[in-house]
Amino acid sequence: MKTTKTQKYAAEVLGTFLLALLVRLSVAASLPLLTPVVAGLTLGLGVYMLGSVSGAHFNPAVTIALATLRKISTSDAIAYIIAQLLGGTLALFASNGITGLPAALTVMHTPAVALGEALGAAILVLGVSSVVLGKTPSEASGLTIGTALTLGALAASSVSNGIVNPAVALALGSLSFSYVLGPIVGGVIAAWGYRWIVRA
Repeated sequence: MKTTKTQKYAAEVLGTFLLALLVRLSVAASLPLLTPVVAGLTLGLGVYMLGSVSGAHFNPAVTIALATLRKISTSDAIAYIIAQLLGGTLALFASNGITGLPAALTVMHTPAVALGEALGAAILVLGVSSVVLGKTPSEASGLTIGTALTLGALAASSVSNGIVNPAVALALGSLSFSYVLGPIVGGVIAAWGYRWIVRA
């Protein structure tokens, strides 16, 4: 049965919600695992669960990067971003209801933060691009993308909150110019750079 647009958008809402919720719970409630590891495991699982439905972007920076490569239409990209922001918003309210605790993150807007977020998103999108452009076996897609997010978030954490996802930044109350533009620019550069390297 062919996947409908509604199913694709619902998958993006659900996947982004789960990713943002678990990241926020990790930050607010101090879960045993490092937050980048929680994010990577969640995204990897999401790729296996929902990748066949929507592609499992769960991140506006990923969607925009793939749209520039024409791997998703402009209309779908806009709908995906709306769905992702909705998922992030729902995660914000759900986590507040579960813990009653703030995320307790300092929102910074500096060139260093933007650069760190760009670097982290670039690492993530390199992993995504390897899957989308057929350079990674489909059975390893979740492992590849989840690992890329873990490493990207860890790298970004050296100078920023290590979010690399505007929708998750929304859920964490950490939205700023740096946390939106940084991941988008880094993601687009990585997508085009990877395609040029592998000549896909």
